[in-house]
Amino acid sequence: MRTPIQRMNRVFMLASAPFIGMLLFMLFATHPVSIKYEADPLPPQTELMKATNLLGEQLDQAGKNAQFTITSIRKVATIYQKTTSTMNSIVKQSVTQAARPEKIYNTRITKRLGSPKERIDSNNITMELFRINQDTYNGYALKIKLKDPKAMKMVLGQDKVGKSETTLGAVRRYGAAAGINAGGFADGGGSRYPLSTTMMNGKYVNGGFEPSYKDLSFVGLNKQGKLIGGKFSSKNQLDQLDPEFGATFVPVLLKNGVKNPIPDKWKAPRRAPRTVIGNYKDDQLLIMVIDGYNERGNSGATLEEMQNKLANLGITDAFNLDGGGSSSLIFNGRIVNSPSDGQLRPVPTHFLFFK
Repeated sequence: MRTPIQRMNRVFMLASAPFIGMLLFMLFATHPVSIKYEADPLPPQTELMKATNLLGEQLDQAGKNAQFTITSIRKVATIYQKTTSTMNSIVKQSVTQAARPEKIYNTRITKRLGSPKERIDSNNITMELFRINQDTYNGYALKIKLKDPKAMKMVLGQDKVGKSETTLGAVRRYGAAAGINAGGFADGGGSRYPLSTTMMNGKYVNGGFEPSYKDLSFVGLNKQGKLIGGKFSSKNQLDQLDPEFGATFVPVLLKNGVKNPIPDKWKAPRRAPRTVIGNYKDDQLLIMVIDGYNERGNSGATLEEMQNKLANLGITDAFNLDGGGSSSLIFNGRIVNSPSDGQLRPVPTHFLFFK
């Protein structure tokens, strides 16, 4: 059992403990704390100078290297620019030289036709209209360069088999720049049907393919925009030419620059309005539409005259299209030829040309 004195001592100790701790802290805090360390001795002044000089030399060399690199890059850039300019000049000259034979050829064949009366030129097509004045006949020639195969197409009268319309009506309905009549036709039951094999958009219409019989021949364009035509005994034979469109009439006038014999039955009537189509060796097209005031044989041109004229103009292949009162030439929205019927005849097929 603790006495009162012991309890008093205990209370005194507890009360004075914080002060004693503070005194001890102050006592020890007033003594400086020393930390011993060892430092590396500084290098001599000469070594510092050597290191500084070496660093300076290295920086100078780096600067020289950078300047050399910059100078080299500038020289290479200058050489590149000169080389590029030279190459561009060579390419331009090559393109000019490559186009020169074509230009010379075009100038030569155009010269034979005379000076164009009108011209339509676009990214898709170039058409030049010429006047033809011969001793025995007059008419027009239309030279066409298809820059895009889609610039030429064939259409049906009113877009239906058995229907017909004038070439001017078809031109206006489709918004074409020019148009001519195409293949022959046969009338029946109040309708006007395309003659024999007829193709549109790569498909056969009007009953499908018919082997060429008698003197009939097919004429049209393939999918590459090249003129094709002739007699075909089988569908496969025509399909191999990859036809896009075409119609049928008679006869073939030129094949590979050679005149085809003209059957006697087609020499009558001797003279008549004519529509013919052919191609040059560079695949430009030439269409000729000859005027005549009737179909009785005393106006217009003979098929032999057409043959000779086309051959003299340098045409490779040529085909006779429907003529007489069917002959039609529309250019720039107007009727160019003089229809022998006194007005345009409605026909079932038309070749149209687009800007």
